[in-house]
Amino acid sequence: MSAFKPQQKIRATYMRGGTSKGVFFNVADLPPEAQVSGPARDALCLRVIGSPDPYGKHTDGMGGATSSTSKVVLVSKSERPGHDVDYLFGQISIDSPFVDWSGNCGNLSAAVGPFAIAEGLMDAARVPMEGPCEVRIWQANIEKTLLNQVPMSGGVVQETGDFELDGVTFPAAEVPVDFLDPADGEGALFPTGRLVDRLEVPGVGTFEATMINSGIPTIFLRATELGYTGTELQDAINNDAEALARFETIRAHGALAMGLIQDVSEAATRQHTPKVAFVGPATTYAASSGKAVDASSVDLCVRALSMGKLHHAMMGTAAVAIATAAVIPGTLVNEAAGGGERDSVTFGHPSGTLRVGAEATAGAGGNWAVKRVRMSRSARILMEGWVRIPSDHG
Repeated sequence: MSAFKPQQKIRATYMRGGTSKGVFFNVADLPPEAQVSGPARDALCLRVIGSPDPYGKHTDGMGGATSSTSKVVLVSKSERPGHDVDYLFGQISIDSPFVDWSGNCGNLSAAVGPFAIAEGLMDAARVPMEGPCEVRIWQANIEKTLLNQVPMSGGVVQETGDFELDGVTFPAAEVPVDFLDPADGEGALFPTGRLVDRLEVPGVGTFEATMINSGIPTIFLRATELGYTGTELQDAINNDAEALARFETIRAHGALAMGLIQDVSEAATRQHTPKVAFVGPATTYAASSGKAVDASSVDLCVRALSMGKLHHAMMGTAAVAIATAAVIPGTLVNEAAGGGERDSVTFGHPSGTLRVGAEATAGAGGNWAVKRVRMSRSARILMEGWVRIPSDHG
């Protein structure tokens, strides 16, 4: 009799949401030991994705060997008043045995509502036959509320459509996503109390930085201070080991300044947050697809790094941070967009452009609050059935 056990078989759905994709689970379908947080859950998620992979390919798993495609989503019916489902996001490290549960994925947030409806996790009385279905989501990583406006047709989720999203090859149905009160933590929109700081990074330099907690903790820098224009594509950054190391050092010291870690050494175990991004004025450039992005079509250019690499488009949560900072006069993002008051911004990223809107108000003592940020994404099921992993994965 063989000493090797059969593989485990677990119901799962492979979905694209925005410019990301990941493996979605109904929590009730997970093995009992993985239905709660802990080593068993982490081990299962790592093996599903195929991490850690020293080859950096995810050949033996469902991951795509990039920060945008090495993700898991856990969804369950919510017991929280005013919410339909709870959503937990895991960012899977590619080359180390680590799952980062410290933040949200804004892109995959657009797929949570469609998944919840398809899985029957919604109260049937709240799901219309036609028109938009509002799915009220509790984002468990950051303890915030998200809303999906999911289009319905004939009682099922409409996934096909003509909505085009830069960074996604084919059109699909539009899914507006609202991030309510997106300031991270206990409303600390600017954790240092300042719109712009002088961030000292030993061995690298001192930079002006806007450090904001909205959608996801993000450190914004001026492209020119880093020797960039803000129009760079992935190869210009990701093929430069020295540049990546410099960004990681900046990120670590920014995390310390934001109070996210107590020592810079802790940044290595907090890879998903904070993000680091750099901004520049509206400039004409060619996107990664070859499409021309004209300076007149954007308010500014933004490039952001995720999991140690320049992102191919823009993380949804970073777009929330961009929108929030853009509507607050005095931030580096607002400055790059031309300054002044606004309620939306269109920015250029490596794959094209994105428009996001935000509602922000100034309070006493210069304290700002953001009520909501809205952006449009799309989502669709790529495959559904069962994922299989070796029984001895842990």
